[in-house]
Amino acid sequence: MVGNDSVTGFLDRNGCLQLVVKLAAWAKSTGKPLAALWVDLDRFRQINESFGHLGGDQVILQMAERIRDRVHGRAELSRMGGDEFVCIAPGLNRHQVDELAHEIQRVIELPLHLGEMQLHPTASIGIAILENGEDPFAFIERTDRAMMEAKRQGGNRIVFSGDEPIPGRLGILLAREELAIENKLHTALESGGLRLHYQPILRADGSIEAIEALMRCAADDEEIPPARFIPVAEKTGLVIRLGEWSLLQGASHARRLQLAGLRCKVAINVSRAQLVDPKFSQALHGALICANVSPDLIELELTESLFMDISDDVQNNLRNARACGVGLAIDDFGTGYSCLANLKDIPATKLKLDRAFVKMLPQDQRALSVVRAMIQLGRELGMTVIAEGVETREQLETLWDAGVDAVQGYYHARPMDEEALQAWLAAREVP
Repeated sequence: MVGNDSVTGFLDRNGCLQLVVKLAAWAKSTGKPLAALWVDLDRFRQINESFGHLGGDQVILQMAERIRDRVHGRAELSRMGGDEFVCIAPGLNRHQVDELAHEIQRVIELPLHLGEMQLHPTASIGIAILENGEDPFAFIERTDRAMMEAKRQGGNRIVFSGDEPIPGRLGILLAREELAIENKLHTALESGGLRLHYQPILRADGSIEAIEALMRCAADDEEIPPARFIPVAEKTGLVIRLGEWSLLQGASHARRLQLAGLRCKVAINVSRAQLVDPKFSQALHGALICANVSPDLIELELTESLFMDISDDVQNNLRNARACGVGLAIDDFGTGYSCLANLKDIPATKLKLDRAFVKMLPQDQRALSVVRAMIQLGRELGMTVIAEGVETREQLETLWDAGVDAVQGYYHARPMDEEALQAWLAAREVP
């Protein structure tokens, strides 16, 4: 889940797993039972979509406080990320943990006020009892599977492990993988395993509109795909450190291009976590000063999820970026969280159409109609319109005919390292 990362004060996933290992050893030595309850709020995505991540954070915080008050003295509460919690209950047998689960369910169901609206939350709860000789991680995995079965049955249910079918989400395996990736990210930050690759964005006349900087990560001789390390970075908060590194490296590259006589804008991706941070403007200005680069050579690419939370901090950071001359581009437009009511409030200069529309061209006429409408919208708002994911000549010609200002994709160039980009630019004789 993206967002809802500002609720703190509870054991995290790693802390929970360490606690389970410790208490499993205690249960083995004492012969007493150990129970776990996995609590997942039902339909929480609707709350995020309706009230934004700030509203979602309020709900999670209140639910967490309710659960903590109810289990106090009987169980340790951990937050597993997003809207999921795990209670580890030493000494409780099946009957006692069942009673505790129903108490948690009842306290969650109490009406909750969010703004002027009264919500009636519910939760799905999975329960497992540690078996003799069972691996602690397998124990938590069974709890997760039981919760998933409770959700599959429609939510607002309590399911004991053993009452659910064996197939299910292997949550603990995912947790282990995420912990491994988190460790690799720390290693990459400390050992220089991060780098930027660059993909040009071209206008119809072949000139360069901008060059997008794309982060790559390698650690322990392993290349980690962005689709794997970015979600982990967002969950753990490492995305802010990665983002600050990317700002400085991208700005420095723009300066090197300028010194080489190639005045090209460099577009740098920024996350929601960065933009809700009041200190983001300081980080941006620091990168510009350290790189000694003109702000008009830097663009920030914003994810559509920002549309769900145009908070004061986000607005201030975006306004400050524009005030100092940095451009703003809305990335992957059209498939995620687009909200036209908020679009007018974002001081963006560029609109990037998501590749999901481009890949259906030119055969899909309905997709083409949507592309033309988004291009017209961008023009009315005074934005440059970019099409992403262009891979064929037919797509390219269709997009030029539709009126896009520039294109990006494998048809012209794949992402490449700085040395390869220099050679690519030199071969095109970019002025």
